[in-house]
Amino acid sequence: MFNKILFAADGSAHSIRAGERAFELARLHAGSKVDIIYVVDPRHTKDEVLTNWGKDTADVRKEKLALIVQKAKHSGVDFEVVYLNGDPGPTIVNYANKNDYDIVVIGSRGLNTFQEMVLGSVSHKVAKRASCPVLIVK
Repeated sequence: MFNKILFAADGSAHSIRAGERAFELARLHAGSKVDIIYVVDPRHTKDEVLTNWGKDTADVRKEKLALIVQKAKHSGVDFEVVYLNGDPGPTIVNYANKNDYDIVVIGSRGLNTFQEMVLGSVSHKVAKRASCPVLIVK
């Protein structure tokens, strides 16, 4: 049923819990694959560079996903990590719709709660616009 799973990750606590659910879903269906997508928001790239001065930004992003990748390996499911650039909500929706995923799994809250209050949550945008089922994990 859910053979092609898209898991949108940002490294937050909600994202880690969502990843655990995505990997559980994949284990229930033999042959399932989880694509872990991390969207780099160009509006926050400058802040990311300044906050992590002297570090390679690619390494910083990998650090954010390190626990999720570790959990994916431990679960034994087939997975791949995909990095994309853009506004997270629309980028996740476009990627999910273009690649015909069976389900999108996403955390209910991300790393930036202030922006979420003002602009609406990424998970809400994905749930409204994705053409497949969306599992939002608290």
